[in-house]
Amino acid sequence: MTIRATRRGLIAGGALAVGRAFAQAPGAWPSRPVRIIVAWAPGGAVDTVARRMAQKLAEQLGQPFVVENKAGATGTIGAAEAARAAADGHTLLALDNTYAMLPFLLNRLPFDHATAFAPISVSAFSPVLLAVGSRTPYRTLQELIAAARREPEKITYGTGGIGSAPHFATEAFQQASGIRLYHVPYRGAGEAVTAALGGQVDMVMISLGSALGSIQGGLLRPLAISRESRIAAMPELPTFAEAGMPGFGVVNWSGLAAPRGTPAAIIERLQAEMVRALAAPDMQAFLATLGAEPGGMPPEAMAALLSRETALWRDVAARAEIQRQ
Repeated sequence: MTIRATRRGLIAGGALAVGRAFAQAPGAWPSRPVRIIVAWAPGGAVDTVARRMAQKLAEQLGQPFVVENKAGATGTIGAAEAARAAADGHTLLALDNTYAMLPFLLNRLPFDHATAFAPISVSAFSPVLLAVGSRTPYRTLQELIAAARREPEKITYGTGGIGSAPHFATEAFQQASGIRLYHVPYRGAGEAVTAALGGQVDMVMISLGSALGSIQGGLLRPLAISRESRIAAMPELPTFAEAGMPGFGVVNWSGLAAPRGTPAAIIERLQAEMVRALAAPDMQAFLATLGAEPGGMPPEAMAALLSRETALWRDVAARAEIQRQ
């Protein structure tokens, strides 16, 4: 997939360059604990990765990195608080791909979407898993697609709500495969998964970490995963390309950003320290349990990723006729 191929080509050289740049800069930062604002409730994928990254950065930099959950309003409450913070490197935002969707969900944002934050780096790229309930008859992705083509909108899918990341991902899947499914929104992703387990909906598109237990227990049947290669935990699970959809490449990601105006030397230092953290064996083992791949790209590459994804989700939202609230 283009996202991961670009990431691999940039991490190593970018890390060396920023490391040399910061070696000549003043060493006053961090002078006190650093807040990482997570704009989602505890326990989700963004929160879990942010907490592990915070732990590694604290170990490396000798100051606490404290995660604060500021959930609500599709992530805009936490993002707005981070945008208002002093641009001194002591407040960061745990950013994820939902940020690229915000302009197409809300009529008005409490910050400038394009300029409020300075991207630092991606922590992890997490695959999207398409899974069906064990009671459904679908054994392969192509069986599900064929059934949906025969009877449009008969197959149901659950998400954590209109405009959520799984909603956008499933809309992208429908557009790529030329089918129409029936959307059943819930109050959260957990409720959507529970509905699939209980047979109230046929399928969900979720992260591997939130589905692994249900899959291992035989309650969910995975049909495809958005990776370039299969994962060791489920070697029988095909990628979307292997399942007949080589052009489908939706991947979740999360990382860190700082308020606009944060000194470049601090941004560069943080990116270099994130690369160092992601290279640690315990961090790599942790990400492997999520089926995720480490990030580490330079700030300018993360900014380009965010720009590309904003354009991607704009087009998906327009074709799906998702209405701003």
